[in-house]
Amino acid sequence: MADDVDDSQKTEDPSGRKLARARDQGQVVQSREIHNWFMIGTALGLIFFLGGPISRSIGTELLRYIEMPQQYAANAALWRAVLGTLGTVALALAVPAVLLVIAALASTMSQIGLLVAAEKIEPKLSNLSPASGFKRMFSWRGVVEFLKSLAKLAAVAAIAVLMMRPELDRLPILAGMDAASLLAELGYLIVRLGFGVFVALTLIAIFDYAYQRFSFMKSMRMSKHELKEEHKESEGDPIVRSRLRQIRMERARKRMMAAVPSASVVITNPTHFAVALKYELGGAGAPKVVAKGADLVALRIREIAEENEVPIIENPPLARALYGSVEVDQEIPAEHYKAVAQIIGYIFRQQGKLRPAGAAPPPPPRL
Repeated sequence: MADDVDDSQKTEDPSGRKLARARDQGQVVQSREIHNWFMIGTALGLIFFLGGPISRSIGTELLRYIEMPQQYAANAALWRAVLGTLGTVALALAVPAVLLVIAALASTMSQIGLLVAAEKIEPKLSNLSPASGFKRMFSWRGVVEFLKSLAKLAAVAAIAVLMMRPELDRLPILAGMDAASLLAELGYLIVRLGFGVFVALTLIAIFDYAYQRFSFMKSMRMSKHELKEEHKESEGDPIVRSRLRQIRMERARKRMMAAVPSASVVITNPTHFAVALKYELGGAGAPKVVAKGADLVALRIREIAEENEVPIIENPPLARALYGSVEVDQEIPAEHYKAVAQIIGYIFRQQGKLRPAGAAPPPPPRL
């Protein structure tokens, strides 16, 4: 259904649920220019800080083959020397290689964090289809990426020309330098050129990431219908929610009505409100509301109370106050202790649970 929606109808920002689902599928904001920025920045740092020691170590190993070739004949000694040289070169390049791998991982982690998307790595026949490949290549997004690549190459080339133009006059001097000086001069030129390219790539990476984020969020936009459907999926169908709420209310009302026969007294308005209170003589705590209701519910509470010979007392102010301030299964607040104690005391005396007035006073009910 969502695939049939026209892009012009997708005017709403994507929901968090859709973005999370897209992330699980491997669809995230990611810029290749950020990756290039990390890699070139790391390479320049390696050249600047470790380029000298590494080049001297490798240069020392290689210069002996150039300066004293007569010492190395084509025999077993030559191969041992070559293996030793290769080992030295590999050891010298091990640290840069590890740092470049870390930079590649950091470029990904900085953009998308830790993400394993099974759908991205599983093989799909559509990826092998030439028609799908041509469609991606000549799509609007493909054209934009191609133009971006041309613009990037033009910017980098322009920076390289500007940075290297002052050094063109020194090129004839390089021919007369010895190997060590030539390596040092080349290292300086590489760092100078790399710094200019790095500055250009920094700007390119910032703009590219902004574009990729804008493009991604635009592709994730939703129509009002999609938002409504997603809300239904996450929150449930309103009709179902209403029915479930009705069922819960009916069950709670049945439990409440089942507690009315055990009440000590029902205080009424007399027709609009009814509040059933329960208090056990000598028990801990204050009287508790076991049922309450208005209009038809109040009428049903009175009927059940009459059927089970629960005393019904008319006290409109107290009934309204208890109905509005106390929930079912809660004890009454302190401001109603006196009024409720008088009513329950009167009922308990009528039932013989308390001595009548004039007799030796029993301990007051614990409210």
